Amino acid sequence: MSKKDEGENMAAWLLGIKTLKIQPYPLPPLGPHDVRVRVKALGICGSDVHHFKTMRCANFIVKKPMVIGHECAGVIEEVGSGVKSLQVGDRVALEPGISCRQCDLCKSGRYNLCPKMKFFGSPPTNGSLANKVVHPADLCYKLPENVSLEEGAMCEPLSVGVHACRRANISPETRVLIMGAGPIGLITLLAARAFGSPRIVIVDIDDCRLSIAKSLGADETVLVSTNIQDLSKEVELIQNAMGCGVDVSFDCVGLNKTMSTALNATRSGGKVCLIGLAQSETTAPLTPTAAREVDVIGIFRYRNTWPLCLELLRTGKIDVKPLITHRFGFSQKEVEDAFETSAGGGNAIKVMFNL
Repeated sequence: MSKKDEGENMAAWLLGIKTLKIQPYPLPPLGPHDVRVRVKALGICGSDVHHFKTMRCANFIVKKPMVIGHECAGVIEEVGSGVKSLQVGDRVALEPGISCRQCDLCKSGRYNLCPKMKFFGSPPTNGSLANKVVHPADLCYKLPENVSLEEGAMCEPLSVGVHACRRANISPETRVLIMGAGPIGLITLLAARAFGSPRIVIVDIDDCRLSIAKSLGADETVLVSTNIQDLSKEVELIQNAMGCGVDVSFDCVGLNKTMSTALNATRSGGKVCLIGLAQSETTAPLTPTAAREVDVIGIFRYRNTWPLCLELLRTGKIDVKPLITHRFGFSQKEVEDAFETSAGGGNAIKVMFNL
């Protein structure tokens, strides 16, 4: 390796709408409890695509150039003087959010809601689509021998599904409806099955996505439209597909229609989990929902999920490999092509960089 390669850390910077450029990214000094990781695998998330296309995702707005990306795994190159749990050469999956660890939410264990959270690639914090990053050692989880670096990077989206299933208490008695067969909908399908759900129905506007959901183990799929006028007819189709009451619905989209469908399709006394954040504000029929005692549960990222995700991957209870549909290297052209591929949707589920 030449001196230039050794010295210069490069990263993919988001400079403007649909404008990504690989540029130098100087790393901060290594603290006693930090590690330096050479990033080897990184997946593109829906939030990355929102930032790429519009320079914002919900209320998070990109105001200055920012390194993008947060679903990552890599190999440890250097450890801080106080790090005992990891060593050089260890393959690790990185949990991308650094909470303050001092506020009431952090202290009560709900650190994903920390108001001072510094999260890779969420403005104004730089992300991890880079040759190397510095990160706290306790947020780097050693990969089991039979879990690849790509699967390690998939722990991040899988964590969303695992956190949602925990919040909704999914068990072998829970019949599940999933709105949306995008990456998070499909991950939630895998997680709900691993948590024991005996029957899962998944809904989407795209036949191609539904056939992928079927291949990943969905019991039934329902093709729906974007037209709110079709809602009551579609609710009936969903309930017929389930064959009995929907105990828990996961809305992995976050539009007025998907939310209203989930609320209407769920049985009295059931739960609706809001995972997708497609709109910053939605209108939904909450009064009739309240009258049926349907619980509405918010989901924001995850907490304390990496050990379980790695165990689910190690034991083969979840296989995320079929979700990785496209792979790219880390050159200027490939970074641009990868984001265009991911933004295009279609048959692209998880677009992965191999660095």
